[in-house]
Order: sequence, then C-alpha cells, then structure tokens
Amino acid sequence: MLNACLMYDGNFEMYSCDDERSASYMATGMSAESDEPVVITCTGATASRNFMPGLTEAFYRKLPILVITGQQDYRRQGNLHDQIIDRSVLPNDIAVNSVYVPIVRDVQDEANAALRINQAISALTLNGGGPSHINLETSYSQLWNVSELPAVKTIRRVDADGEFPLLPKGKIALFIGSHKTFSEEDIEAIDTFCYNHNAVAFCDHTSNYKGRFRQLSAMLSLRHAKCLDGIDLLIHFGEISGDHFAVGNCAADVWRISNDGQLRDTYGKLTYLFNMKELQFFTHYKDENINPGKSFLKECQEEYKYMYENLPDLPFSNIWCAKQLHSTIPENSCMHFGILTSLRSWNFFEVPRSVNTMSNVGGFGTDGMMSSLIGASLVHPNKLYFGVVGDLAFFYDLNSLGNRHIGKNVRIMLFNNGKGCEFKHHMSPGHIFKDDADLYISAAGHFGNQSPTLVRNYATSLGFRYLTASTKDEFLANMDEFLTPELSQSYIYEVFTQDVDENEALKLIRVNGIKDSIKVAMKESGLDILAYNVKDIMKKVIK
Repeated sequence: MLNACLMYDGNFEMYSCDDERSASYMATGMSAESDEPVVITCTGATASRNFMPGLTEAFYRKLPILVITGQQDYRRQGNLHDQIIDRSVLPNDIAVNSVYVPIVRDVQDEANAALRINQAISALTLNGGGPSHINLETSYSQLWNVSELPAVKTIRRVDADGEFPLLPKGKIALFIGSHKTFSEEDIEAIDTFCYNHNAVAFCDHTSNYKGRFRQLSAMLSLRHAKCLDGIDLLIHFGEISGDHFAVGNCAADVWRISNDGQLRDTYGKLTYLFNMKELQFFTHYKDENINPGKSFLKECQEEYKYMYENLPDLPFSNIWCAKQLHSTIPENSCMHFGILTSLRSWNFFEVPRSVNTMSNVGGFGTDGMMSSLIGASLVHPNKLYFGVVGDLAFFYDLNSLGNRHIGKNVRIMLFNNGKGCEFKHHMSPGHIFKDDADLYISAAGHFGNQSPTLVRNYATSLGFRYLTASTKDEFLANMDEFLTPELSQSYIYEVFTQDVDENEALKLIRVNGIKDSIKVAMKESGLDILAYNVKDIMKKVIK
C-alpha cells in the first residue's frame, strides 16, 4: 500500500529493485552522489533483514537512508503468524534512530505518528546524520477510497548555521522547564529579548532563571488568568517541569530550543526545534520584530498580585506553610523540594531572587530527594540548604540522615500526613475511593502512622535539632528558629497535617481562581452574577 500511495502521488522519484541487499547499496550510492536522503522499503519478513549490509555501510558513512518496514499488529508477535519478525532491538550500527508508529485510531495516535515520523526524518541529518528507521504498523487494508491524504504537521529543525524562520508578530511568552544555573550572559540575552518583544519568562521553582522578566506561572495557570489569553508563540526550553499547570496549553504555537537536537513535543504544538544553545537563539532574535505595547509582564504581575492578596484563609497544610515562609527564606540559600505535593505547593509562591531552588524532576520519583539535598550541602558547607518533603519520600530516603558527612547547614521540613495525600486530593483519580484509598492506594498507616516520637527520636539520636508543629500557632512559633541563618546545627522540622486539609487548601486556590474568572467574564459582558449561581457552578466544577 505504501508503494502504491507513493507511486500515484507523483512527487516521488521511484526505482524498483528485486534484491533487498542490492537495493540498500543502491540507496547508499544514490545518497552519496546526490547528497540527499533516500527512502527504501520492502515486504515485512526476512526481506528487511537483507537491508542490513547496506545500512551498515550507510551508518559508518553517515548517509541519510530512511528505512520503512511494515509491521503487522504487534499482538500477533510470537503467536505463529506468518511474515512477522521481531524488530524491537536493532544492531547498534545500522541506524542512528528507530521509531515505532502504531495504527492510527484516534487524534492522539495521529499526533504521535506525526511526531515519531518527524523524529525519524530529523535524525537523518542530526549530529552528522545516518540511516534512520520507521517501523510502520499497518492493517494491510485493501480499501482504496481515500483520494487525498490529510495535511500532517511538519516539525522543522533549525541548526545554528541554518536558515532561521521569521519571528511571528503577536503575543510571545517563554516557558522554562528545569534548568541548570544560567550564566549572567544567558540571563542578559533572555532579558534583552523579553524587553524588545514585550515577552514574559514563565517559570516554576526548577527553572533557575532569575532575570527581570521572571514570572511564576502555576497560580496564573491554575486559576485561569486573563493575562494568559491569546499567546501566539511560546518559546520552550529547559527540561521536565514540575508545574503541571503549564502555560503551554494556552499557546497557539510552540518553538523549542535544545542543543540535543531532539524533537520533544510536550504540548502537541511544536513547529520548530532550534538545535543550538539558548544564547545563540536569543542573540539572533533580540532585535527582530520589536513589539512594544502594554507591558505583558506588568499585566501578569498585577494579576498575580491580585490573586495572592485575595487568597482565602487556607487550612493548615503544605500550601499554607509555603505562604508563611516563602518571602522569609534566608538570602543566598538553596531549597530542594520533593516532587508533586511539596513542589506544587511552593510553585504558587515566589522566594527571594538570591535563593536557588531545585527538585528531582528528571526521574520524577519518590526516592532520593534528601540524599540529593545532602549531597548538594556538602559542596558548600557554609551555605544553608533547605528541604521540603512529604512523609513517604522522607522515610523512603531515611538512611541518608545517618551519613557521617552531614554538616550544620541542612534544614529539612517534613510534612507528615501519614500517607501519600497526592493520591487522595480532588484532582487525583484516587479521590473517588475516599477513605478506602488509604488501604492500597495512598499507602496510609506506615512508618508509625504519624507517630509523635519516631522521627523525633531518630533525628535527635543523629544529632539533629528537632522541631514539631501540629497547628498554625505552633508552626509560627518555631518559624524563626528554623530559618535562623546561624550554622549552629542541622534541623528537622516535622509538621503534622491532615490529608483533608491538604486537599481543601488546593481546592480553595483552584476554585477561588475559577470564581474570579467567572466574575471577570460576567463583568466584561455587562452582566450581574448572583452568589448562588457561582456556588452552583463551583459544585459542578469540583464534582
């Protein structure tokens, strides 16, 4: 079917060869002579194995040969069906890249197929290039009732010495995922770009960007901020983000900068991948299409300030504690956050610009947060290192506290709610099981089931100064001591909260934001809105 489609398309120069081994070598000769990619394909069984000698040649000569192999339904594998071989593992030196494209059954499959094919084509010329492989699953349909194929998104890779596209006019935003520390030159280039193009650099606490155009995005995104409407282009760089309410979903188009050259389409809207350092990108575009007008940054800052100042009274929770502490973290210290609840809670609030913040979002697992914190603290023994962690992650990494190299610069805040409350809040699928989730979903009741002495005895035995709080007043009473900049002793501050309060705090931030958005929309429409209507809407949203 593929050959028939290519044959009748009319835009392909095609040749026939009945010997697959010879065909692969013919392709190497054509590609080397023309300096262009060549596609080869054949039937599905051992015929494709005969491509290997020519592909080995192409691999070592870095020739762009695109191999398309047909694959029957993978569920047939190993069940004695004919014409099926296992291509899940390829020899190391026949292809620089291999992708599997399953049958398209819905729009998600369609988007995935387009991305994988773009990745395979891009790999032909990435980092010197070479042969690339598409394993294409097909149902071998014999229907010929499609006269025109739909348009498929093309993702262009732009290398540093390539031709740059024009920067589109309109509303431009940056989103920075987790990132290593920026140099002053990098920050200046980003700031210059944002100033010239009226752009904002949206971040979470793993971005490490501390420039003039920084704006935490979690509360704005979660609460449907009006300033996020109408973003024409989002420039995405950095790695995995802990901000699950990312502004990428608000943008019409996405460009990504990454000098690994990989097409990573986080938001399903990627059209260009800039295979270069961020400094090269921002330097190139800094003076193009100057975009004055009402300050986008000021608009975001004003809306964030309004949301912050109008937060409802939150229950005793990780979010409430973050609100009390965020602006008082000692200057030039460092903060590590446990994934999900702790990182999300603090992403709503800004910390002093001199405070570095990070989290283990690479693997995004429960384990290792305290070990990472302790390892970092050893590098600069005269610098304060704070950690915010939930009880499951704390006990998972408990042995790290016994390390004999720990100095006097570690401050760990443990939120002990006796379970993984992440699995019970209203945005989690587990919440429908209510208290039954405690049995086998949220891991409740382990590690002393909120024992008031377990962590205290362990911590004090290891030489830590131990603090504890179960109420807002108790928390505030210990806050100054926990934040003291004097390096006299390392601390563990155990804060006992309840999962219902953690859930309610998150719900209040979310619902209050939706309520604000509804009021603004109704006001702009010249309509009045009654309180009971808002309540009814809120019930439907939360339900």
